[in-house]
Amino acid sequence: MRLKSFQGRLAVVTGAGSGIGRALALDLARRGCRVAACDIQPEAVEGTVALAGGARGDRVRGYVFDVSDREAFFRHADMIKADFGQPANLIVNNAGVALGASVREMRWEDFEWLMGINFWGVCYGTQAFLPQLIESGDGHVVNVSSIYGMISGPLTSAYNAAKFGVRGYTESLRIEMRAEGLPVSVSCVHPGGIRTNIANSSRLATSRGPDQAEFSKWFERITLTTPAKAAAIIVDGIRRKRPRILVGPDAHVIDLMQRTLGIRYQWVAGALLNPLMYGKSKNAVAASPQPAPPAAAEKPATEAEAPRKRAAKAAKAAKPAAGSARAESGGVA
Repeated sequence: MRLKSFQGRLAVVTGAGSGIGRALALDLARRGCRVAACDIQPEAVEGTVALAGGARGDRVRGYVFDVSDREAFFRHADMIKADFGQPANLIVNNAGVALGASVREMRWEDFEWLMGINFWGVCYGTQAFLPQLIESGDGHVVNVSSIYGMISGPLTSAYNAAKFGVRGYTESLRIEMRAEGLPVSVSCVHPGGIRTNIANSSRLATSRGPDQAEFSKWFERITLTTPAKAAAIIVDGIRRKRPRILVGPDAHVIDLMQRTLGIRYQWVAGALLNPLMYGKSKNAVAASPQPAPPAAAEKPATEAEAPRKRAAKAAKAAKPAAGSARAESGGVA
């Protein structure tokens, strides 16, 4: 059953200071929602409230806290209910950050920083607001994963761990809500490349990949979808109560590739992404895990080399559509 109207419903959006989060807060407000816009950056969330508040009065309120702080999240859930005088109907756990680092080089503090926001922040937000969503009689949990919740890539192990975790956690929750007959819909969002400022706030901790400026410039080139367009797609998915919401053409390509190729997608991802993420200098290529080319005097490919040749052929076929596979999801908090 589709949601007929957002009028008068209370929506909570994290990472609402920029990117997808801000666009969602503004879109929902235009549709008549009361919105609690949350972010860790006071100036950013004030900007979102100002953009919505001119015509909406106190229907859009800003809140500042760290989503990786469990106690703070639960306190703010109570505060939001008291401020608006009603239970929340919708929680959008959108806040996210990025980290580029190999497993060998990654520091624990960086790994824990990312997981605290991208994974635990989603879990805290879901469980802090779940009682209110049930109480509302028509609740909805929307957790933002990524295309990197469907496939993996080089230097993204921490990000993959969080986004695969969000996907599994969210899909399990949906099964539970249906089994228990509770009035809560559940959606998992998988954005492709969205033009947000997450690249500028990401952490890069690798000696073999691009530096911050190179990464930001590259990210700008491969993002295909504006935050406003992403928000419109997500809101339509909420209205239709879709369990999985793919955002952007690249997200649809990645979804198709993963389902079509199965585990073999890793060969394609490696062929396409390793040169980008490990760099193209002589030293970077030498450090890259890509296999060395065969010597000129070698005999034709053996049976063991056949998968590599098939992967190269698949990569060549997929290259026009999958060029944005290293895209990033969500707003920053």
